[in-house]
Amino acid sequence: MITKSLARGGLIAAIYVLLTWPLQQLAFGITILPGVPIQFRPAEALTVLPILFPEAIPGVFIGCLLANVISQFGMIDIVFGSLITLVAALVTWYTRRTVMAYLSPIIFNALLVSIYVAWFIAGEWFTTPWLIAYGQTALSIGLSQTLVIIGLGVPLVAWFRKNWGKEY
Repeated sequence: MITKSLARGGLIAAIYVLLTWPLQQLAFGITILPGVPIQFRPAEALTVLPILFPEAIPGVFIGCLLANVISQFGMIDIVFGSLITLVAALVTWYTRRTVMAYLSPIIFNALLVSIYVAWFIAGEWFTTPWLIAYGQTALSIGLSQTLVIIGLGVPLVAWFRKNWGKEY
């Protein structure tokens, strides 16, 4: 059972990276509005897998950490983006029988990743330009996370439940 869990966690991490690196332009943000990157990271659908598998917690954390190695935000995104994903995965696991399990990756990413992305956009902390950038970025990340979680994550969990039995 331990080997199966380790393999599943490793596979989740690998899939996260494989869904991020080739799509890095989408995954790390394209600028449509001036100064506001809009990201669409399909790998974030995997962040709801802790609903079914506790080994998905380190899987999405390690996958995000490795995927963020190519982020334009550098070490800040590698460290904080990955830690935010870890916290969201833990909350997803602990709330797995509630709707909060699906909302935690959306809320944590929108509210927390936006803090440092807004700094990169505004070049300063907690000023009017930062607040504007934060609001725009939180909305952008929240929207993209919602689309990925609802469009890909919810069907993924449903597929596992249907095809892997009632234990999930």
